[in-house]
Amino acid sequence: MKVLYYNWVDYLDDENRGGGVSQYQRNILKELDRQDGIEATFLSAGIAYDLFRRLPRWEQVRHGPAQDRARRYEIVNSGVLSPAHHSFGHPAQLTHEATLRAFHDFIDATGPYDVVHFNNLEGLPVQALDLKSLWPETRVILSLHNYYPFCPQVNLWHQERETCTDFEAGGKCVRCLPHTHNVQQLKLANGLAYHLKCAGLRPGTTAFEALFRPTIKVGRRVAMGLSLAKRGGRKVAKPGRLTELPRTDGTPFATRRAAMVRAINAHCDRVLCVSDAVSRIAAHHGVGKGLLQTSYIGTAEADCFHRTHPKPSLLRADGTITLAYLGYMRRDKGFFFLLDALEALPEPLAKRIRLVVAARNPGGQVMDRVSDLGARLAGLQYADGYTHDRLDDLLADVDLGVIPVLWNDNLPQVAIEIHARHIPLLTSDLGGAQELAHCPEMVFRAGDIEALHGRLRAILAGQIDLNAYWAGARPPVSMPEHLAELRQVYAG
Repeated sequence: MKVLYYNWVDYLDDENRGGGVSQYQRNILKELDRQDGIEATFLSAGIAYDLFRRLPRWEQVRHGPAQDRARRYEIVNSGVLSPAHHSFGHPAQLTHEATLRAFHDFIDATGPYDVVHFNNLEGLPVQALDLKSLWPETRVILSLHNYYPFCPQVNLWHQERETCTDFEAGGKCVRCLPHTHNVQQLKLANGLAYHLKCAGLRPGTTAFEALFRPTIKVGRRVAMGLSLAKRGGRKVAKPGRLTELPRTDGTPFATRRAAMVRAINAHCDRVLCVSDAVSRIAAHHGVGKGLLQTSYIGTAEADCFHRTHPKPSLLRADGTITLAYLGYMRRDKGFFFLLDALEALPEPLAKRIRLVVAARNPGGQVMDRVSDLGARLAGLQYADGYTHDRLDDLLADVDLGVIPVLWNDNLPQVAIEIHARHIPLLTSDLGGAQELAHCPEMVFRAGDIEALHGRLRAILAGQIDLNAYWAGARPPVSMPEHLAELRQVYAG
């Protein structure tokens, strides 16, 4: 069986883009290498741009790690910039004939494939789903790791501040991002990076940075001068900054959503949802219920569930508890909400809580705030991000993981990683994390400080029955188990 996997970014990307989906793709391919019967190929698009040959084309990846080079390909010069916010609602997300031709040429040359499994649609026009008109025997599978088909911001998160439950026929999309990116300058930056990487210079190295940053700065100034000349000397927004998004009616965004859903319903054999929450949202937005299947992603961390055991109590002998927040210091992930809630917690309760934070420092005043919070808690430990091989050490003394997301986070990888070590989860009521335990006593209303305080009071009062918690918990899915499920989906 020949399977093509697609995501907008290479799963071995030097800049580690793609988050949990890239990790998932790495896990899938690593497991496939241990099994027989599936020949896997990988394709990405929307990042690589050639400054000299502008037409979309495909090629074997010429940069980054040598690992898996034979099966890693990319479309260069895609008409659809990725990630999605770089081409927010652009018409090419629906149709772009030159990119579609490059995609078809790739399949002609490297296929045909028994299965094309899209782990995302960013970077390609949604027309790409229509494969059966050329290859009628090909199974088309789409995994929903985010909400890109329904939301050009991918996460149903309006104006970077609240969950979007009604897009008002596209009107809220118009008001969602106050600015849009300068597409030409993004292509310039991506193009320069592409040429430097193909020359053997890898992002993060001194040589790459020494050439990339000064060249981009000069290019922006030249672009600014040319743009100013074209406008007769009138001032425009500085290149590289965000330019004003024209205020229009929401019809293009309503058209986009309808076309995306129509294409999914017409061309997909199966739509895999990484949680029941995602399945409900997809059905709400019009994806045919007969296509939808909840498929909890496999994880390499699943073996931890078999070598660890639940603690008898959430509380230590001295009545304290250690919470862990892992991931990103972002508003949608609930990080700043968590800070607000812990800062407002009455001191007698705060002094019974220790906090472990493992998240990249975003700069600014954030770390000052984290440090001040640590002074009013029983203790605080901080790690500037983490790698999977450090998880056991990071979580060794943790009693409770907290997933305070403010959006419908499909199913955070970090929730699975914590859960797999028999560490209970305190989650908001949005997204799929709550499905790992199905324990209402450990769920609070998203964004509600008093609701979170109520759960913490119950926990500190010893009111949580851990036997009942783990009795209803869902064991994490191993990669062999997940591949067995995928094989059934692929076989139809």
